[in-house]
Amino acid sequence: MRAVLFICGLGVALMQSALPARAQRVLLRADVAQDTLQASSGPNRTYFSHFYLGYTAVVGRASGPGADLLFGRSGEFQVGIRNKYRLSQALAVGLDLRYARLGYYLEQNDRKAVPTTTRYAREHLSLSQVQGEAFLRLNAGRRGNAIGHYLDLLGWAGWVMGSSHYYQEAATATIKKRQTTERGLSYMQRWPYGVGARLGSGRLAVVGRYRLSSTFTGAAQDRYPELPRWLLGLELGWF
Repeated sequence: MRAVLFICGLGVALMQSALPARAQRVLLRADVAQDTLQASSGPNRTYFSHFYLGYTAVVGRASGPGADLLFGRSGEFQVGIRNKYRLSQALAVGLDLRYARLGYYLEQNDRKAVPTTTRYAREHLSLSQVQGEAFLRLNAGRRGNAIGHYLDLLGWAGWVMGSSHYYQEAATATIKKRQTTERGLSYMQRWPYGVGARLGSGRLAVVGRYRLSSTFTGAAQDRYPELPRWLLGLELGWF
């Protein structure tokens, strides 16, 4: 009798140990099949989207006297989203949408004419813009699911949703400082546009843009010299 009970118990134990083993094999096969699915989104997949930050400094000089800038302070800050669609291993197209704030910090000297001849302790013109930029990307070499090395040819346009003229008057015996901000400048161009190029590797890129449109509009185009058209700086991808 004891032998019969021992054999029955041993059989039940073997059956219980066999059931998890069969379940484990089924799960393993299911996981392997799922891992073989191809993703369509990624740095080097068909479609890729990511945020980025950028800063470009104003480079060059105005077309004439009266608009000398403080270089190193004059520049444009950008934050946006980039959408890329891969056509082939070597070619892609894309579209950016971004916010950009451009500041021209004016040097205070005897030649100053923009926007007035009055000299202040500090003064700058600022443009807050929404910009769109289309690009054609040329990729270099083969790579895995990574951005790699590339050259972008750019065409961009924007809408100036806000413009301002800030100036700070020098301190006097009775006033420590006086700051004034004039907004909605009618003499500033509201629809800038231009071209450019971007050379990048992974997250980091060097970018240069050239503005084709004029800084000023209407009669101000004849009254003021054209401000520098070049912007040169860096972009950092956020992905």
